[in-house]
Amino acid sequence: MKIIDAHVHFSNIGSFHDTAKRLSQLSYSYEGLLREWKENDVVGGVAMGVTETVHNGFPDSNSNTPMGLDLSMSIPQNLVYCPGINPFKMEKQNVNDLELELLKPNVAGIKIYLGYYPFYAYDEVYTPVYRLAAKHNLPVVFHTGDTYSERGLLKYSHPLTLDEVAVSNRDVTFVMAHFGDPWVLDGAEVVYKNKNMYADLSGLIVGTEAEIDRHRRTRFLNHLLHALDYCDHYEKLMFGTDWPLIGVGAYIDFIKGIIPEEFHHDVFYRTALKVFPRLEANLIER
Repeated sequence: MKIIDAHVHFSNIGSFHDTAKRLSQLSYSYEGLLREWKENDVVGGVAMGVTETVHNGFPDSNSNTPMGLDLSMSIPQNLVYCPGINPFKMEKQNVNDLELELLKPNVAGIKIYLGYYPFYAYDEVYTPVYRLAAKHNLPVVFHTGDTYSERGLLKYSHPLTLDEVAVSNRDVTFVMAHFGDPWVLDGAEVVYKNKNMYADLSGLIVGTEAEIDRHRRTRFLNHLLHALDYCDHYEKLMFGTDWPLIGVGAYIDFIKGIIPEEFHHDVFYRTALKVFPRLEANLIER
């Protein structure tokens, strides 16, 4: 089965390097990503642009909009990306630079880091972003749920706050990253209610296969399974790992286990092509 990883990272962020070394125990590198993809029939992916100006500085208010990918000198051919937005850097020149970035064929969307920056999704600072997304027919991906930094503020990343944006911008496709975890039932309602809201299932577990196995033996997954049943729109969900937070192979097996088999083609492949229309041209056939 061909697979698309709809949420990866490929930026020189201190916390990603630390996590790869200590928790997920993988090679956070150009070679490491391609090796894992080849081993697991991943034909392409979507990276979320983010930068920091000092080591372990993310969320960094000094990073310029748009934020890109800077893990290595080369970006894999089958990796498209979503430039990141720093809401503290949204002057006219930043908006112009963002639009120029959106013209690149390997740019597949835009990423907003709710919770990491103290602005709600419906704050007017993001209005130019939504207008550019509509103009260029590109989706907007929101970080939602728990933040991978204690400097984050959770009230800004609650998935229920996306409802107002989805209603006010019906001409834009939105993606709720991480399904709003741990508030996945609220996230499920927003996806269920709004035809222009999708979600990815990335970042639900951090670590190795052993960490996945540990959670399978507890009640950890109950809230997620409840939300998936409630949402009942598996065709609006996408596979993503949040790599390097977890290895690709282990996470594929995990998601396969919680998604009914009849929806695997949608979740692992077809929905990503629908949400990210520029992705298909960059895929590598295996």
